[in-house]
Amino acid sequence: MSELFTRYEGNPVLTAAGWPSRVNAVFNPAAVRHDGETLLLVRVEDRTGTSHLALARSADGLSGWRIEPERALLPDTGSELERHGIEDPRITHVGDEYLVTYTGYSSGGPLICLAATRDFRAYERRGAILPPENKDAALFPEQIGGRFAILHRPVASGTPPGIWIGRSLDLAYWGDHEPVLPAGHAGAWDSSKVGLGPPPLPTAEGWLLLYHGVRETASGAIYRCGLALLDRDHPERVLARSASWALAPEAAHERVGDVGNVVFPCGWTLLEDGDTLHLYYGAADSCVCVATASLGALLAHLRGGTPSR
Repeated sequence: MSELFTRYEGNPVLTAAGWPSRVNAVFNPAAVRHDGETLLLVRVEDRTGTSHLALARSADGLSGWRIEPERALLPDTGSELERHGIEDPRITHVGDEYLVTYTGYSSGGPLICLAATRDFRAYERRGAILPPENKDAALFPEQIGGRFAILHRPVASGTPPGIWIGRSLDLAYWGDHEPVLPAGHAGAWDSSKVGLGPPPLPTAEGWLLLYHGVRETASGAIYRCGLALLDRDHPERVLARSASWALAPEAAHERVGDVGNVVFPCGWTLLEDGDTLHLYYGAADSCVCVATASLGALLAHLRGGTPSR
């Protein structure tokens, strides 16, 4: 069987060595189409260990990347919410705004923060929307049953972390939380924990998810990616889940880096043909890569998947 994702031959597309300032690593980018270009909000870790979100843009979403430091989203280090930096964003276009969910690193641990922008030049911080410990959050691009919805990854002691859903009337106060996608069964490739990748993508068959799954081995953790499909009107219901991974660390820059054996996607874009996906992911917590896929092929793969485990 052919691979579902095809790596761009120019990978990695963004590296610390090519950055305009001295940094340690660039990885885990959010992605969106804006004004005819692809914009990435890239996690940039400087040499103090603190991360911020920098903007890079490309006409074709593959090459010719231009980095614009003046359009960065910097941590509010005077706030307890972001004292130790911000990381791993996701972007959802809702109405006339782009809503950026990201992880703020507070003294109490990682939590979910929200910012809004219309031009990726000025950002309106809307504070913490989910308390520690929580990561990997993204909003749905439309209201469901008259409410906003968010997927997130809380951590509870004694249970492998999984993906949950929450709902809100105003994007500020969230409730009606319930689990959606648990970690896989013992011994599975995603048995240690799972977390959301890019924001959920609406399709005629349901909400398409790409999620990262982790398996702890004798040599450490391996981060791979799998697919799931949620019901369009009741996204707490899992319609299908692939039994095997769809993307795994294979290239040298995915296997070796600050954190080896990691592919970690936070953004994707659907091109004008309605089928071609560009997936943007961090490789080994060190650089940014791109892979392409057919939306139709991903959905066909899920039709042979398994129900929720």
